[in-house]
Amino acid sequence: PQGWEGRLNRRLPYWDQPEVHDVYRGWRRVLDSYEGDRIAVAEAWLPHPERLAAYTRSDELHQAFNFPYLMAGWDADRIRRVVDASLDAAAAAGAPPTWVLANHDVPRAATRLGGLDRALAALLVELALPGSVYLYQGEELGLDEVLDLPDEVRRDPVFLRSGGTARGRDGCRVPMPWSDDGPSLGFSATGRAWLPQPERWRGLAAATQTVDPASTLSLYRRALRLRREHPALGGDGWVTWLQSPPGTLAFERPPGFVCTANATDAAVAFPPIGALLEASGPVDSAADGGHVLPAHTTAWWSVGG
Repeated sequence: PQGWEGRLNRRLPYWDQPEVHDVYRGWRRVLDSYEGDRIAVAEAWLPHPERLAAYTRSDELHQAFNFPYLMAGWDADRIRRVVDASLDAAAAAGAPPTWVLANHDVPRAATRLGGLDRALAALLVELALPGSVYLYQGEELGLDEVLDLPDEVRRDPVFLRSGGTARGRDGCRVPMPWSDDGPSLGFSATGRAWLPQPERWRGLAAATQTVDPASTLSLYRRALRLRREHPALGGDGWVTWLQSPPGTLAFERPPGFVCTANATDAAVAFPPIGALLEASGPVDSAADGGHVLPAHTTAWWSVGG
């Protein structure tokens, strides 16, 4: 692979050296010397969950961003392999697993995964997994990557140091829109922002989406509320994979929860499961009492109750 993903698969001399673990052990001792709860999270760009877990041993950092999961993209087989490896590695380290789909170093999920429908389907898979989930600002609005920033406004050192040959990461760092009016769409009282927002983002502003039950923000809020309230979601535990058609995912978490996901370009029929809790898109009923998931859609189900 080329670009940032390719770099992760090469062991660079300034990344992931054994000596850094003594540094983090020292940091952990400092944190533990204070009263109250504190947490240190590693932004460790490593391609394999096993190497990543070394940073979350009991005397080092508490958690680490799971970039192997981010790199799995919207591919059912890759997601399943990374989930299994991540759960195993986290258990061996005695740390909670983490899941991340986006951050300030990669193109926004709605663009990188090939569309907002895929990004929302991937979100519901992520939120259904045990452990901690990290959400990057603006993803809850369905923001896309800003690809047409003029060269004169770009700030990323990657762009500046390359003489403009590498576009850098500014496209995912454009300030999020809070309102649909004003020169910075509510981002600052001065009306200024360090990068210009595209005009199309006015319709994606937080204030606009808050009052729209069909918006991306409303879906995020419903899903996060279910994750807090449903006894199967969040917290520790494992997933039990269920049989499902090629290009799809189906897993169970006790008590009484099943997640089904269709990562293909065509609708897929599933057998009867239970009562629909939430979905990233419309779910149709099948003649046999099952359901049909449209392309790039994830659904949550309540079962056994």
